[in-house]
Amino acid sequence: MFAAPVAVAAPPGSPPAASVGGDRLGLPGVQVDPLAGAPALPGDLTGQSWIVADAASGEVLAASNPHLRLAPASTLKILFADTVLPKFDRNTVHRVAPEEIQGIGAGSSLVGIKEDLDYRVEDLWRGVFLSSGNDAVHVLAHMNGGVQQTVTEMQARAEALQARDTRVVSPDGYDSDGQVSSAYDLTLFARAGLRNPDFRSYCATRDAMFPGAVDRNTGQRGSFGIANTDRLLGKYPGLIGVKNGFTTNAGSTFVGAAERDGRTLLVTVMHPTTYQKVYDETAALLDWGFAAAGKVAPVGKLVEEGESAAPTPTGQAGGTAGAPAPPPHPSPTATDRSAPATAPAAARAADSAGDGPGPVGRVVVGVVLTAGGAGAVLLLNRRRAAAR
Repeated sequence: MFAAPVAVAAPPGSPPAASVGGDRLGLPGVQVDPLAGAPALPGDLTGQSWIVADAASGEVLAASNPHLRLAPASTLKILFADTVLPKFDRNTVHRVAPEEIQGIGAGSSLVGIKEDLDYRVEDLWRGVFLSSGNDAVHVLAHMNGGVQQTVTEMQARAEALQARDTRVVSPDGYDSDGQVSSAYDLTLFARAGLRNPDFRSYCATRDAMFPGAVDRNTGQRGSFGIANTDRLLGKYPGLIGVKNGFTTNAGSTFVGAAERDGRTLLVTVMHPTTYQKVYDETAALLDWGFAAAGKVAPVGKLVEEGESAAPTPTGQAGGTAGAPAPPPHPSPTATDRSAPATAPAAARAADSAGDGPGPVGRVVVGVVLTAGGAGAVLLLNRRRAAAR
């Protein structure tokens, strides 16, 4: 088991804060309102925070601590894509300058971009979605005016979507002090992103060829295969995508969307007890959500951009575990930092690899750390887990 991730929570005894999407979404523990014939929720869920929502109506079918602020790891790339993807034509060709692939955090997952070579924008986005490449993110961020400019725009986009739990520090989700999001916010980002056909296409792509280096002998440019690190894609029936993430500091995170019988569901799971469980629990919650259609009353909603976020009372608490979201933290100014200096070198590589063991183009995580107090969710005196 990897090191226990850190949840950022309100002081003990604090009343639930007013929550975007409805009061029940700010209450601790599982929130669900079953009607006659409703299936039981999966009984072995370990995620510190999760949510099941209907993508079309925005109805939240069930949730557990959905506003709990946690390190998002590479799932923050969903917000990056939603912010930057509409700006550049997919066929635009960009020559990568050396400075565009410098300053990337140690141990980052990379797709393998080389300086002084040309890449189409669509190749760069495949590097982001399939390989979770921080190098691809940094090149696109430089095209967008720079890393700091992109971070500023991502934060503004989060605020426009009323994602009030999110604080952006690095555009790629790399481990950074103070960088947090929530299951609710990540679901908002995914819902917004999926409305863009290019976003939807990239996140659903299972494998692709990526431009390689120029052969010194022939002068010809080669290519190599990359594969999506999403372990449910192609395995869970109807899965559209969206994005997975992993670091030893942040734990595992996953945002998934799937279609069945004309219904699209969004499920986000953050920080279960093990890496594989983020996929198992997402699949279980998707199964439950499709079976529960029409058999549960919503416990909240995904707000629309521009819609009033004032919470509407929706009922009583359905559980006691967990914690409400804390008051907002000051927005950090750093844009791209390395993993904690106290972490062993191998662990730092795992911290920033982003999505755990994966196929070509990934940094393979080979270190598994013992969790110190697996049940400890609220550790106010520890650094807020970084992300990537």
